[in-house]
Amino acid sequence: MSISAAQVKELRDLTGAGMMDCKAALNETNGNMEEAVDWLRKKGISKADKKAGRTAAEGLIGVDSGVREAAVVEVNSETDFVARNAAFQEIVANVAKVALAYGGKTDVVAAAKYPGSDKSVTDTIKDAVGTIGENMGFRRSAKLAVEHGVVATYVHNAVADGLGKLGVLVAIETTGNEQAANAFARQVAMHVAATNPMALTAEQIDPAAVEREKAIFSDQARQSGKPEAIIEKMVEGRLRKFYEEVVLLKQAFVINPDITVEKALKDAEKEIGAPAKITAYLRFALGEGIEKEETDFAAEVAAAVKK
Repeated sequence: MSISAAQVKELRDLTGAGMMDCKAALNETNGNMEEAVDWLRKKGISKADKKAGRTAAEGLIGVDSGVREAAVVEVNSETDFVARNAAFQEIVANVAKVALAYGGKTDVVAAAKYPGSDKSVTDTIKDAVGTIGENMGFRRSAKLAVEHGVVATYVHNAVADGLGKLGVLVAIETTGNEQAANAFARQVAMHVAATNPMALTAEQIDPAAVEREKAIFSDQARQSGKPEAIIEKMVEGRLRKFYEEVVLLKQAFVINPDITVEKALKDAEKEIGAPAKITAYLRFALGEGIEKEETDFAAEVAAAVKK
């Protein structure tokens, strides 16, 4: 019998299975929808929970801070609409509190008790999927702390206090004035939000990334036809430029592009009243690294039905 595109779409909506799997199931069961669902389940293709099969790449970044420490978390949802939901925002804020209390390590935070509940963070979010109505998940968390100094926070595109689309933490070690140190660290956090550096120092960049850049620069330089000794100097110059673009301390400071972040820190020491050192930073951008499935559904249906 002929299987229609509408039948394929209906089965896909019911099960979350792929188009070709749905078409195969309907062909195997002569178009019987219930039997097709069972066929997919037997094959292990149907999603046990259809919501869990949908991409959750929206949501919120949450930050929470205490004395000389701060944590950042990412909790995802399927739509930006849910990210504006007060219940969802409360969940993210509470997960950030848990991250601050439990050291920020993702697996530890996921298993920790959710505030005011006997359930874990993971189970609490799973329960909320049913009430809020779409797939959600706790994706990651991290924490920075200093023995002396400050950890400043910055949230970009904030929808509520400590909640937004991008969160940054910057740690500065110093025995100087904490208020002045925090003011400068917050400026650096804003800089990090804007520039997304690859590393704090050149030494912290993945050697493989450096070698890849050197190889590209070498190939480009050789096209000039110049001697190897000149090419080597050209590569060194381009590598310095590369570091200036991707290393936080070497970047032009967004607050004052005439100086580097490193120089700005040195200048800030006058206000802080003691030597200061940026020891670490964290930058969480919502959904980074999550592959969002973007398909032409009409074309996908047409292609599946033709086969």
